[in-house]
Amino acid sequence: MTPPHEGRLPPAQEQLPGTGRHTGDAVAERLARAGLTRVLEPGDSRGGQWLRRLGPVALLDRLRGEGPPLPGATAGRMAGLRLRARDARPELDLAAAREAGARFVCPGDAEWPAQLDDLGDARPLGLWVRGTPSLRFWALRSVALVGARACTDYGAHAAGLLGAGLAERGWVVVSGGAYGIDGAAHRATLGAGGATVAVLACGVDSPYPRGHAQLITRIAEQGLVVSELPPGDHPTPSRFVLRNRVIAALTRGTVVVEAAYRSGALSTARAALRLGRAVMGVPGPVTSGLSAGVHELLRGEGHLVADADDIVELVGGMGELAPAKTGPVLPRDLLPDRLGRTLEAVPAGPGGSLERIARGAATSTDETVANLHELLALGFVERGGENWKLTRQALSGGFPTCDDPVAKVPSCPDHAP
Repeated sequence: MTPPHEGRLPPAQEQLPGTGRHTGDAVAERLARAGLTRVLEPGDSRGGQWLRRLGPVALLDRLRGEGPPLPGATAGRMAGLRLRARDARPELDLAAAREAGARFVCPGDAEWPAQLDDLGDARPLGLWVRGTPSLRFWALRSVALVGARACTDYGAHAAGLLGAGLAERGWVVVSGGAYGIDGAAHRATLGAGGATVAVLACGVDSPYPRGHAQLITRIAEQGLVVSELPPGDHPTPSRFVLRNRVIAALTRGTVVVEAAYRSGALSTARAALRLGRAVMGVPGPVTSGLSAGVHELLRGEGHLVADADDIVELVGGMGELAPAKTGPVLPRDLLPDRLGRTLEAVPAGPGGSLERIARGAATSTDETVANLHELLALGFVERGGENWKLTRQALSGGFPTCDDPVAKVPSCPDHAP
């Protein structure tokens, strides 16, 4: 009789497809990484070096045990890390995540966004993810929209337009869930039926700021809420800044809508520049301190953007170009040169005689008469006795345009016989 496991590993040691790891190893690594999120602070590159050299299981065991300090760590730091490591209970954190509808995604998983590896030793140990979509799939076509918390009405309006515009074009909007620009971007994207991701500086089950608890819950229901920190963990000022590197690495480009010189949003832009991502800014009033940081960014390596088309041109695929932007076409722009010269020669106010208009247009009186009658039929001029003058519509520009389906301009080239 053939042994039950001949030809394959025992169930606890089966190899995970595409990973080269065995299930037992993978479970141990996942537990260790989850535990280390309680021990190492986000973006700890020294901890990332230890992880790379020892592996997650050996590193957590080393921090839980005795022995000499790890390379580059002082005795004081080792004491603090060991205190944290002894209190880490990854099984309880994973259970709390499941209770909150979240999961733990770590390098090697099919859902892990490979672009986070660009952070090197500062990449996350893993990510706690709340929501049903695939983080890896969503991150492939995503843009970060960030900016000031105490934003102006202009900034909130601009962020809303960009968020909705990107959603309509099938792009995922990533932001930090904060007040101001972040909230405006998230809300506009959700309102447009789009996809949005909130990257938090706290546990995914403990939304912060508290005033955005309802918004973040809605994002978790329709999109994704992501954090490096385990369930129940709290935010700190340094964690907000370090969180921004994840936003920059996760996305194809970062757009800063409003930011003062000392703004956390600019740290996201700087991280994006270091990673070789596109960095963009929305200009604001030169008198606004909340636009000063953006303008400084634009003076450097940032790209000026005004709408979603501009953003997609920079971060999208080949051929996704923004349409050329032009001013409005006025009715007089559609006139042939001969009529345009005659119209320019008609003086404002009481008007002028045929001879005066002919001299101004440098044409014969016969040709001027024909041109004036054509302009009369088009509504540009009117006759008062021996004088010709501009109509009120001509002075105000209120003419039917070439695109008006009711009243076409006969001399428009598109409608010429």
